[in-house]
Amino acid sequence: MADLDGLWSALADELTDVMGRYRQRIATLPVTIKPDRTILTAADVEVEELITARIREFDPDAVIIGEEDGRTDERAEVTDPSKLLYVIDPIDGTAEFVRPGHREFASVVCVLRDRRPVAAFVLAPELGTGGTPLLITCDQPAGSVKVNGARLGDHAAPAGERWASVTRSSGTEPRAFEAQLQGAGFRLKTRTTSQTLDMVRASIDVSQYSDARPAHFTLFYRSNQKIWDGLAGLCLGETVGLRTAARTGAARVPVDVATLRAAEPTFDSTILGSPEAVEWFLKTL
Repeated sequence: MADLDGLWSALADELTDVMGRYRQRIATLPVTIKPDRTILTAADVEVEELITARIREFDPDAVIIGEEDGRTDERAEVTDPSKLLYVIDPIDGTAEFVRPGHREFASVVCVLRDRRPVAAFVLAPELGTGGTPLLITCDQPAGSVKVNGARLGDHAAPAGERWASVTRSSGTEPRAFEAQLQGAGFRLKTRTTSQTLDMVRASIDVSQYSDARPAHFTLFYRSNQKIWDGLAGLCLGETVGLRTAARTGAARVPVDVATLRAAEPTFDSTILGSPEAVEWFLKTL
């Protein structure tokens, strides 16, 4: 998938500029609440249109699922084995994007072949050290992860305190397993920001590139996860040898056909972490 490098580089440059311009006037940017109670802005729409246009130029036969594509019908075209499927989240973490000083948001693309994630692009324009751009890309067949264009070497999890990303909607009650995780020595992140960025940090340690904390999650769990929030993270996890699973224990990859065909494709649950951590968590659940 090395031929994607040019697309990723061009997208990173354009998106950094577009999102930066919106962030400069964020205080006056109109915000719409969608039926699922998530946030939509003009930035989401423009970014998705830009990404879609660049993908079409790169791959005219591409099948594309975008968070803001407005589809309400079944996506029969996604099962064509002759075409690559691109899944776009224009701004993952829009609620963070519209808050000055917050940095936990990213533009995300995942590429699937035969229902398997094979490449991913994650651009967090302000998550790098000092508010600089942080670009993560991966080529799953090649086993390659790049951060800001440089191939990442050791994927080993860092020593030290263990964090679990178990985010849930604001105002919801703690779940029973949260106490069990804390009893096992985990610190918990429960406030929802960018699910993709939490999955990035479950896959790799970003402490060399970002001053965001925590720099790494030992475990990631989310129920009712839209595929545009999860596929790039699954691609990264599969690339570095982590286990990806549903709460039933079933493998999350390849992606179920019925899920991909749905108007709003959604995983009932997603777990990501080392094989040992995931197995322990499944037993806890």
